[in-house]
Amino acid sequence: MTGTAFVVGVGMTRFVKPESGEWRYWEMAQEAGGTALTDAGLDYGLIEQAVVGHCQQPSTAAQRAVYQLGLTGIPVYNVNNNCATGSTALLMARQFVASGLNDCVLALGFEQMKKGALGAGAGSGDFAASPVARHYGVMAARHGFGTTPPTAQIFGNAAREHMERYGTTREQLAAVAEKNHRHSAANPCAQFRDVHTRADILGSRTVHDPLTKLQCSPTSDGAAAAVLASERFVRDHGLQDQAVAVAGQAMTTDTEDSFASGSCIDVVGRPMSRAAATRAYEESGLGAEDVDVIELHDCFSVNELLTYEALGLCADGESGELVASGATTYGGRWVVNPSGGLISKGHPLGATGIAQCAELTWQLRGLAGGRQVHGARVGLAHNIGLGGAAVVTLLRR
Repeated sequence: MTGTAFVVGVGMTRFVKPESGEWRYWEMAQEAGGTALTDAGLDYGLIEQAVVGHCQQPSTAAQRAVYQLGLTGIPVYNVNNNCATGSTALLMARQFVASGLNDCVLALGFEQMKKGALGAGAGSGDFAASPVARHYGVMAARHGFGTTPPTAQIFGNAAREHMERYGTTREQLAAVAEKNHRHSAANPCAQFRDVHTRADILGSRTVHDPLTKLQCSPTSDGAAAAVLASERFVRDHGLQDQAVAVAGQAMTTDTEDSFASGSCIDVVGRPMSRAAATRAYEESGLGAEDVDVIELHDCFSVNELLTYEALGLCADGESGELVASGATTYGGRWVVNPSGGLISKGHPLGATGIAQCAELTWQLRGLAGGRQVHGARVGLAHNIGLGGAAVVTLLRR
């Protein structure tokens, strides 16, 4: 990279339940993209390329969405990297700017989903053809393959292993969800804004033991967007007061470490998340001790605990005690998922990673309203997708 990329505008829609009939994917993308451009004070004609993430729409849905903003003939890229799709689009947009190829690029993500749990990833119904067949094969060898939703199984089994190996408790898993549901009450864009007690969470329907419904992210509709610009562009357009620097960013995929142990803890991404965090810290010159606010991929409560460990907030096995101590909420060492996270804000696959960027940008600008983290200067986003990809981004004001 020859330069620094800056986030100069962000926008997102409310995240809503699928099949609500509220809008179509191109309409939600137009709202998020238009809001990001307005936030930056820029005309769409200044955008040189658009990188657009989606998982469940047709192949050139990105063009359909971007054409709502303007017909300028710029390159439009369709990105699909499972649940890490949004952050992958953001990373590509950042690379275009930081490399010096472009001065102003749009990263956009959206999803219009269907009700119900995600499947195992085999579109034809042939499990062997699934892109995550190797991941589920590791799980099946140790735990079998049941009838509950596959993603809940693999993360639920990771939770069981964490409990057996480290003594993590059901109450500590529930503390993650209790915190994130409480945080979302202050987020007008969140799909769910109800506050739930730990007893409510433990008493909700079991999806795959030990995970209950209120510890699982929902399917969602929604969109998010970010405008990234070069230092020269920021200076020439007078955007210094609102620009947030991408200080470090890395994407990793699975290595042998994901599969060699035969553990669901590894196969759901702790090793690749740790590798991505290490690289992002090295590039930025920052460490976990420098971070104030974090948006991480809590698709299930256990994954927040695994990610604490991968990001270096604590040692392996200490994450249950960390969340129980209050260190990851307001008044603690870090505020994790002030937006409510995936569990409560929602999880429209293509939008999630960019929505994390939007939340952190508002936090670092001091514009997060009732969920503002006082004095936040450094933010970290973490987004993963089985199959696999992990993206860690460090933003600095």
